[in-house]
Amino acid sequence: MRSSSQCDFVECFVQPSLPNGQRAIGTKWIFMIKRKADGSIEKYKASLVVKGFRQKYGIDYTETFSPVVKYVTLRMVIAISKHFGWPIYQLDVVTAFLYGVMKEQVFCVIPEGVELDSTFDCLELVKSIYGLKQASRVWNETFDEYVCSIGFQVSDFDPCLYIKTSDGHCVFILVYVDDVLATGSSLELIAQTKNDLKTRFEMTDSGKCAFRRYVDDILKRFGMDDCKAVASPVDMSSRLVSSDATTKVDAPFREAVGALMHLTTATRPDIAFAVGYVSRFMENPQEEHWVAVKRIFRYLQGTKTHGICYKPSARIDFRGYSDADWAGDLTDRKSTLEYTFMLPVSPVSWGSKKDPSVSLSTTEAEYIALSLAIQEGKWIHRLLCEIVMAANEEGPELMIHEDNQSCIKMTKNPVNHGRAKHIDIDEL
Repeated sequence: MRSSSQCDFVECFVQPSLPNGQRAIGTKWIFMIKRKADGSIEKYKASLVVKGFRQKYGIDYTETFSPVVKYVTLRMVIAISKHFGWPIYQLDVVTAFLYGVMKEQVFCVIPEGVELDSTFDCLELVKSIYGLKQASRVWNETFDEYVCSIGFQVSDFDPCLYIKTSDGHCVFILVYVDDVLATGSSLELIAQTKNDLKTRFEMTDSGKCAFRRYVDDILKRFGMDDCKAVASPVDMSSRLVSSDATTKVDAPFREAVGALMHLTTATRPDIAFAVGYVSRFMENPQEEHWVAVKRIFRYLQGTKTHGICYKPSARIDFRGYSDADWAGDLTDRKSTLEYTFMLPVSPVSWGSKKDPSVSLSTTEAEYIALSLAIQEGKWIHRLLCEIVMAANEEGPELMIHEDNQSCIKMTKNPVNHGRAKHIDIDEL
């Protein structure tokens, strides 16, 4: 009952009389098992939550948006840390939401098993208890205010990246809800930062990130934990097409693709194309589409330990690559656009998406893919320069590689004839 005692400690509630016309929302106990990075049980938890789905907009909540650090930012900081040989610390804020103070007046029913004065029929929330629609936002504002008060500045390109410089040294903080990562050039400055954070928030060391366990979990979840491994995530010899059938495959297709998308976004660019490919058939998946999803699972079975490895390097090289599969979709002849950015030799950003329009030539498809890469590259390059300049280094140039000669010539010359004359200059 650790969470219950913590609720009492940080004074989450007061006992008022319910105002006329105001409704108290329900509460619920959630029982969970918290596991370590290796999958073993760390502790059992009982958490009290409120039924936030009962809240009414404009009455007991307004804004709910709360940012989290972008995976690209996280990978970028880790890559730079490895380049300079900086230590990396991962921390977890214990019951983070309970540190946020409520701005709106929210009432809840007395939780089951809690005995209070019988003259009170409800509780007023003082802290942003879990389950509230605005809980994450209130916590983020609380954390942001405190971190800025101890000398950090918010990044211009990611609101969850905080930067502090002092006497030629720098320290970075990244926050994803209640998970905090800290790194920098000075052990003393990092230690001071950790102490400052622990003065305000109760924190524990979280250990290592474990996406192998995530792979094991999703394989077991979808009944593929004993499957036979394959060497590639997609079979390009058999092209998939959309179906007009009135029935769908009896399988958790959407859930499986969603789980794979999270893995792709985080640490596995090698399955980005395969996952993007099967995601095109979410509306009406058939048996052959489900077979393609299971092939991705079989590929993961043999590559559980695969991921991204960042190593120390002699220089900060930042390079991007773009490509296109012209008219690769046999149904509508639309192209697949892809890009990857490396720092210095490991990926920090990648993407694979279907072109919303039909390209008339390979050149046009490559040109649009290059445009997509430049859009991503400009933001990443600015973020990278902000990080390395805090470390007293000069930012690298933005360089994107393209293998289509006609596309390259279009970026250098006012080509306006043939199959390229209709392309808008705003593409680049």
